Amino acid sequence: MVPNATVTGPGRQRVAAASEDTTAAAVEPSTAWAEYLAAARQLDGVRRGAAAAAGEQARSAEAAREELTVVRTGLASQQERLRELGVPAISLVPSPPELTEASRSMAGGPAAVLAALRAARGRAEAADAALAARRRFRPGSWPARARNLLVYGPLALLVPLIQVAVYAATGVGPASVAALICGLPMPAVAFVAGWVGVGRLFRVSPTERLDRTVRFGALVCLVPAVLVTAGLLLALLAG
Repeated sequence: MVPNATVTGPGRQRVAAASEDTTAAAVEPSTAWAEYLAAARQLDGVRRGAAAAAGEQARSAEAAREELTVVRTGLASQQERLRELGVPAISLVPSPPELTEASRSMAGGPAAVLAALRAARGRAEAADAALAARRRFRPGSWPARARNLLVYGPLALLVPLIQVAVYAATGVGPASVAALICGLPMPAVAFVAGWVGVGRLFRVSPTERLDRTVRFGALVCLVPAVLVTAGLLLALLAG
């Protein structure tokens, strides 16, 4: 047989078929491995996404619990202040439509609950600011001395002003002397009336004690009377 002879016929066909089978066998494992890697990467992405979502939900739930504690504390304080202002207790309880709307807004999971609680906290803080702005114009929220001065002061000035008016109208005479003598015990009367008036006009919660500023009230009632009495006495002696 000649070495360079070309193989033809059925032998050549068998060699070609064997070569194609070998190539297909070599390609098939490579394709399966690539598909496996793609599926593994996809599953890993799903796992990472699920873990991230679970972590985000856990953080949202923890933040919602903390926010709920803050909101509850603020609302309890607000309810106490509103009861002191005379707001009926039934007005401080949410109505059924409000409860339904709140449940609907929180149906989206921990993130929705956290958003609703933050919105509620914002409204509560705005209400606190409104209450604080109104209380600045209420004498009951002032410091004790400034508040009680509104009661002690007019009572302390009432009798001295009457004495000065009598003296200005009658001059030196029996009427001025009588007004001077009658005005001597009036500081004590003004103080007692002021003490009672402070208790009637300014209310505090049952757990608190009303500060009537006794020494300050006595001083306020005494000083005008002493000054006016001394001035009238000097005027009477000079006359």
